[in-house]
Amino acid sequence: MKILVLGSGGREHAICWKIASELKGGRLYACPGNAGIAEIADVVDVRPNDYDGIASFALNERIDITVVGPEAPLAAGIADIFQRKSLKIFGPGKNAARLESSKAWAKEFMMESGIPTGLFYTASDFNEAKKKVESSSYPLVLKYDGLAAGKGVFIARSLSEAIKFVEDVFEKNIFHAEKPRLVIEEFLSGREMSYLILTDGIDFIPLAPARDYKRVFDGDEGPNTGGMGCYSPVPSFTPKLEKLLQEKIVRPTLNGLQKKGIQYCGILYFGIIMTADGPKVLEYNVRFGDPETEVILPRLKSNLIELMEAAISGEVGKIDAVWSKKTAVDVVLASGGYPGQYETGKLITGLDKVSADILIFHSGTRKSEQGIHTAGGRVLNVVATGQTFTGARKKAYDALAKISFESMHYRKDIGMDVALGEVEKHR
Repeated sequence: MKILVLGSGGREHAICWKIASELKGGRLYACPGNAGIAEIADVVDVRPNDYDGIASFALNERIDITVVGPEAPLAAGIADIFQRKSLKIFGPGKNAARLESSKAWAKEFMMESGIPTGLFYTASDFNEAKKKVESSSYPLVLKYDGLAAGKGVFIARSLSEAIKFVEDVFEKNIFHAEKPRLVIEEFLSGREMSYLILTDGIDFIPLAPARDYKRVFDGDEGPNTGGMGCYSPVPSFTPKLEKLLQEKIVRPTLNGLQKKGIQYCGILYFGIIMTADGPKVLEYNVRFGDPETEVILPRLKSNLIELMEAAISGEVGKIDAVWSKKTAVDVVLASGGYPGQYETGKLITGLDKVSADILIFHSGTRKSEQGIHTAGGRVLNVVATGQTFTGARKKAYDALAKISFESMHYRKDIGMDVALGEVEKHR
């Protein structure tokens, strides 16, 4: 079997790691990959945004399954290109990808489908948005309508903060949109969690829940990032809650897509917030989460390739997933300055000193004759598993202490809340 994975981050490294452990005599390719991925997959020399070129490669090399990691190719319609060429691809088409590529479309879909979410308003120009934020109460959530690599959501604590973000979106056009739009949404209070399913559009298999840390600094301070760490499972996630999520959110979402005639194959990610009124959807993603994938896949005992094949063939209802009872904790090592301006090209040392039971998933790295260098904002994911959160967390932080690069930054509180809960429970 031949499998191609698209993407270059920690999510894609985790996917490649899992697939490589399952391929028996097969071949794994990646485009564009990174320094870590290149150790377990053949890197394809095709531009990452040359979707026709990637499809031609898949056709010529007789690739059995192509797995799409990031959202941009899905939003651009790579799955549609592959399907027209009768190539198997794990990921939804452009129409379905609007669940992520347009926050406004997704919110309208939720309202139409009766899915619990926050009240919202969509603005298409500066004056319209300014008028709305001036008449709103605070805090207030502002979301750029398109893709923004996890950095398009801003929580305004005051009118002045809101006005500044409105100016950034419409007058400075920091997201480089042809016609920028802004979703202005009520602020919802509660704990967040990530709930993912693998689906063929009709049936679905729930993946292990996870909780990520979006803010750049300890204590959830600072701007949003693509994710600074994560853990799985989520202790507060009960069978009762899962049943509620499936009945009120997952099934209505799949039914809503079917009513619109939209086919779906791949991973569907629900960003959930637990409010006083019950769970509500903050956002959809149409692919594996990052850094959620880095803690979910190490806990998956089932064969990922078989699960993806079931989704592609429309046979998800005939298969299930088995999970390890171990916990997993991921701490992201980032470049200094991220998610703002940062320098790359910094030599990474200490990777060879990390014990074999620690998983190091590369997010932004490149290799040279001198060694492994930084090549992105998020650089490495240090993932540890254990019987308890306390143990897994300690293993992760002990391991990352051996790794170093200039201006390396990471949060020191990943998993701390659940670890403290374990300590209190056993006193």
